[in-house]
Amino acid sequence: MSVEITTGPPEVRVPVRTEATDTVGTAEAVLSKRTGAPVRLADAEDLGGSDRSVVMRVRIAESPFELPRTVVVKHYGECPEEARSDPFAHEAASCQLTTALPPEARVGPELIAHDAGERLLVLEDLGRGSTLADVLFADDSRVAERALLGWARALGRLHSTTAGCEADFDALMRRLGAKSWTDPVADDIVRSASELPELLSQVLGVDTSPGMVERLGSATELLRSSRYRAFSPSDICPDNSLVTGSGVRFLDFEWGCVRDVAMDAAYLQYPFPSSWCSYALPDNLAESMLSTWRSEIAEVWPELDDDDVLLPRLFDAQLLWVWVSTWWFLPRTGETDRPIDMHMPSPRRSTALVDRWRHLRADAVSAGLDDVAEFADQVVDALVDRFGAGALHLQPYPAFRTE
Repeated sequence: MSVEITTGPPEVRVPVRTEATDTVGTAEAVLSKRTGAPVRLADAEDLGGSDRSVVMRVRIAESPFELPRTVVVKHYGECPEEARSDPFAHEAASCQLTTALPPEARVGPELIAHDAGERLLVLEDLGRGSTLADVLFADDSRVAERALLGWARALGRLHSTTAGCEADFDALMRRLGAKSWTDPVADDIVRSASELPELLSQVLGVDTSPGMVERLGSATELLRSSRYRAFSPSDICPDNSLVTGSGVRFLDFEWGCVRDVAMDAAYLQYPFPSSWCSYALPDNLAESMLSTWRSEIAEVWPELDDDDVLLPRLFDAQLLWVWVSTWWFLPRTGETDRPIDMHMPSPRRSTALVDRWRHLRADAVSAGLDDVAEFADQVVDALVDRFGAGALHLQPYPAFRTE
């Protein structure tokens, strides 16, 4: 039996796996087939995984060939036919694509072996370092700032080295049995474009103006083909970003896709809008992150170093993130204003949304988009009226708190 949640970011709306699997034994068989000789694994360590997969660190106890001392094994359960996308196929194709890059350009784990029939991946073990979330929830602001700039640098490097890779990614997905693939966030943006106006009216009493509808329709052009598309891990949240001595490395490509790079760059401006880990950044740090990202992609897309070219695209991406995250997180009638994630140190949903709409209003004013600014004002006022003045203050990440 499996269930699928229908609202919330893509990572929380996946089939629930219910059958246990012999992950170590299956990994031994996959590695033995890959090397052509018996491989034995030992000292399995559960790394948490999720309802949809088992993730373990294991030691290579016996192999006639040179293999890393330890590897990470990720074993997926079956994907129901009704699921809109297969996370195993997305991750396997993503890891094949990024492993083909030169070692110095990789910002994810190397794919050592995989088996589509067994739905299993054997990946490079990137070690026991801190995630970006760990750093942001610690107490050293300088370390946190360096990590965020490293995150932006890694993202820019990934974009520049995978520019124009859509045909390759499509071929890899089809080889894994996927008849088609989409960016799951893009799917949700399209759905939210038609559903959120009614929700805003019901919950907040805010009517979406024709000018706002027109601007949103224009922004969705980013979801279509453009010359600025590259590979994206899609779920590039702090807990999926490992801070290592050689830079930030991205983990978890279950929703890896190819999309316009502005959609990822907007993650730098409105911190991690699909994540539980969505607090405020110090003034100017987001701009420094954007500059770092631009320095990495300038050689491939020099025109994106021109504000007149980049900033309108970036604004459209920010609008789409604010819109879809409001559709995800706005408490429905009868729901409480709970944290984004009940099990993590998350801000209240209303507080995160107020912060995003306030930022959108400021950016709209700077861009001379009065209709968007006026609408954002209405949403902010309605959120505060509904959920209280406490929604007005989104705290910084703990690393940047001064009290």
